[in-house]
Amino acid sequence: MSGPGFSWQRLRAMMFKEFIQMRRDRLTFAMMVGVPMMQLILFGFAINSDPRNLPTAILDRDQGVFSRALIARMGASGYFRVVEPLSDAEAETGLAEGRIQFVLTIPEGFTRNVSRGTHPALLIEADATDPAATSNALSTLTVLADHALDRELTGPLSAWRRPAAPFTLQVHRRYNQEGITQFNVVPGLMGVVLTMTMVIMTALAMTRERERGTMESLLVTPLRPIEVMLGKIIPYVMVGYIQMSLILLAARLIFAVPVMGNIGLLMLASMVFIMANLAVGFTFSTIARNQLQAMQMGFFYFLPNILLSGFMFPFRGMPEWAQAVGEILPLTHFLRIVRGVMLKGNGVGEIVGEVGALGLFMLIVTTIALKRYRQTLD
Repeated sequence: MSGPGFSWQRLRAMMFKEFIQMRRDRLTFAMMVGVPMMQLILFGFAINSDPRNLPTAILDRDQGVFSRALIARMGASGYFRVVEPLSDAEAETGLAEGRIQFVLTIPEGFTRNVSRGTHPALLIEADATDPAATSNALSTLTVLADHALDRELTGPLSAWRRPAAPFTLQVHRRYNQEGITQFNVVPGLMGVVLTMTMVIMTALAMTRERERGTMESLLVTPLRPIEVMLGKIIPYVMVGYIQMSLILLAARLIFAVPVMGNIGLLMLASMVFIMANLAVGFTFSTIARNQLQAMQMGFFYFLPNILLSGFMFPFRGMPEWAQAVGEILPLTHFLRIVRGVMLKGNGVGEIVGEVGALGLFMLIVTTIALKRYRQTLD
């Protein structure tokens, strides 16, 4: 019998027993160590709210001394990375697809008009679907413009070296003229909600079968692995579409988010994204031994998706290695699809690359899930 008082010996025995349990549950222990380390690495190295080296297309119709000087100053600022010269159509397509952040149009006769003191106008167009990605760069450009040509305005032209720029900079924020944050966040929430619910719910559904002992009933049936997988996944596809419909209604009626593109196209592209996340959840269910582990794995997957996809922080603000990881994650591509269709009015041509990336991810994960499930059957 145990004594009535406090016993250090019993406490040590209980602690020893708990450490043994932690050692046996290696997956949970790995999550306890892995999640904080992932947060430390991502927040410490990958997250940056001041993106630089933003791809900028220059439509230089002047090719003069002052236009070349202005382009050089922009590149030296660190915020703008001048890409190869493009045509008007290529620049428009680049903005629509998100490959280009800014387009600067320098009109013909810019050098001549600056020399005459007529203050010619320059047009800078920005992809403002994510206001945080462009605000600092545009503010820097406004300040830079005031003294961008000081070195060239010498001799007889020194009279034009004033506190204000010798030209007018017209800023056009495309797709989100007023820089409203909800226009960027609310469509993105669609992908975040689908990622969280589809992965976790599917992982829990399969793991629940194993915990309750009903998995044995499935194993003795003539059901093939693909039939079990689709039977588990298809109901959640319907749930995903219900969630999408509710978010779209709230976005339009409550937050006044514009819907410029085809909703049917968005729904069709979303099918690939939903199936990809459900395949991830199914894969987790073949690894986890209980529902707690399945939920832990779901959150471990959800964390990099929300941090590296461009939902919370500008995608181009991250270092190259973090962007490479983000390109693997399905949420990154879905955010480009949903924001492109809703805010830019993108069609099939602009989103086909992102849908293809989602399809490839879905194919790879589905193959892994089926292989893991066959091993479970054996």
